[in-house]
Amino acid sequence: VLFVMFFLTATLTGCATQQAAAPAETAVAPAFEPFHDIVDMAFVQQHVSIPMSEDVMLVDARPYKPKYIKGHIPMAVSIPDSQFDKMTDKLPANKDALLIFYCGGLKCKLSHKSAMKAEKIGYTNVKVFAEGYPVWMADKDHYPAVSAEWVKSQIDKGADMVLVDSRPKRKKYDKGHIPTAVSIPDMQFDKFQDQLPEDKSKLVVFYCGGLHCKLSHKSAAKAIAMGYTNVKVFAEGYPAWKAYAGSASTTAAAASTIKAGTEEGSIDHGEF
Repeated sequence: VLFVMFFLTATLTGCATQQAAAPAETAVAPAFEPFHDIVDMAFVQQHVSIPMSEDVMLVDARPYKPKYIKGHIPMAVSIPDSQFDKMTDKLPANKDALLIFYCGGLKCKLSHKSAMKAEKIGYTNVKVFAEGYPVWMADKDHYPAVSAEWVKSQIDKGADMVLVDSRPKRKKYDKGHIPTAVSIPDMQFDKFQDQLPEDKSKLVVFYCGGLHCKLSHKSAAKAIAMGYTNVKVFAEGYPAWKAYAGSASTTAAAASTIKAGTEEGSIDHGEF
């Protein structure tokens, strides 16, 4: 009798163990078919430039809202995977151009799906940055780019943000700039850096003359080096703002509502 009870107990225990192990086997199974050509962040950094080469495109496959507009890898183009077929006109005409797709990390399948679709329509040099946006942002020297729509929403709701125009003051800023923006020309960054907030965790957004302009990126890097931890770049800059919002401020208009600071081109942050 004791032998029979021992045998039944061992058998039932073994079955339970096997049943408990089954979910673990299921968990390690691939959630989706990965693309065949995966690249790392070093590869992406090597090919992201300002301006971007005509034969290189970095594609964000995540949803435009709410993901892309509030943060994406600088110079990336938004082609959400769910809208890929409708937006193929945004892809390069050259089918041999390098396409790098990314999305929300290793568990995100959107970039893989888009890469496969790109190959099916004839693109021959397609890669996937599988680690995606989270790994890009994990680098302390990196910053996100934001869209005109996001910048306008922050201004409209009075967000606690310092918006910085990195273009030359007299030639560019004085003739038109995004409302509420303060002028800190990149070439004079060291001279006017005292206009940045004392609180290094405060949101600071830099912009300049568009996707061919390096000034906002240079200033963002300088701010990060100073210890600012919440830095963004509106890479499409002033041209995209005018196209989206259709309005701008000038120095003369701003003077009626903003108290000038002690330095030329500055404002008192108490009035900001």
